[in-house]
Amino acid sequence: MFGGHWVYVIILLIVVLIIFGPGRLPELGGAVGKAMREFRKATTELTNEVTTAAQAKPEPPPPTASTGSESAPKSSTSEASPPPS
Repeated sequence: MFGGHWVYVIILLIVVLIIFGPGRLPELGGAVGKAMREFRKATTELTNEVTTAAQAKPEPPPPTASTGSESAPKSSTSEASPPPS
């Protein structure tokens, strides 16, 4: 973790012990553990969602109507009666 520098770890633990005291260390450790657990859970869920989305087969697009004059609705009244004379 620290590349074999165990002295840094001991110094860090001593500083934390001085700042927080021996009474709050268990509470602090529990809070750090909960935070790490929640972070790991969130990253796992995100990884699963991305993997599922990447493996999902995309649906083909629905067929669209042609854009020509065939798709325009025709009025039956103008074609049914002949123009007035």
